[in-house]
Amino acid sequence: MEYALLGFFTGLSLILAIGAQNIFVIEQGLKKQHVFLVCLVCSVSDLILIFVGIFLFHFFNQFFNPIVEFIFNLLLVVFLIHFIYSKIKTHYKEVNFQINVSSISKLNIFLKTLGFTYLNPHVYSDTVFILGNFSKNYLLNQKLAFGIGASFASFLFFFTLGYLSNYLSKYANDKKIWQVINIFIIAFMSFLVLFILKEMIIKLL
Repeated sequence: MEYALLGFFTGLSLILAIGAQNIFVIEQGLKKQHVFLVCLVCSVSDLILIFVGIFLFHFFNQFFNPIVEFIFNLLLVVFLIHFIYSKIKTHYKEVNFQINVSSISKLNIFLKTLGFTYLNPHVYSDTVFILGNFSKNYLLNQKLAFGIGASFASFLFFFTLGYLSNYLSKYANDKKIWQVINIFIIAFMSFLVLFILKEMIIKLL
C-alpha cells in the first residue's frame, strides 16, 4: 500500500505541472468537446508509458552496476533540479485560455490529444525516465503497486481536470491557484532530490 501511495503522490506531483497537455485538457473541458475521449487518451497513455519505464528498468536491472546506478541517479537528480528550476521560473506567470466554442470532429480531437501527449518530451522524462528510474530498486510487486498508484493519479487528475474545468473556469485562470500548485510541486520535488542524494551518499560510504 505504501508503494502505491508513493507512486500516487510522485505521479501526481509530476502531472500537476503546468504544460501544453494540461492546458489542452482544460480548454477542451471548457469547450465541452469530447472531454471523455481527451481524458481517456491522456490517462491510458500515461499508464502505458509508466509501465514501459518501470519494466524497462526492471528487465535491464541486471546490467546496473554501482557505477551505472550512480550515473542514472545523478541524471535523475539533474532532471529533477531542472524541473524544479522551471517551476520556480514559471511560478508567477499567468495561464490564459482561449475559448473557442466551434465544434470539432472526434478524430481531430483524438489526433490532437495524441500530439499533445506523445510529441511532448516532458511526458517521457516524467513517466519513463523519472518514475521508471525512481522505482528500479523495488521488488516486482512493489513496482506494480508503484505503477498502479502513479497510473491512478493520472486517471484521477485528467478526468477531474477535464470534467470540472467548466465549473472551475473562473478559478483555473487565477494566477494564485497555480502558484499554490507550483509551491506543492517544488516542495515535493525538492524532497525527492534530497532523498535520492541521501541514498547516493550512503552507497558511496
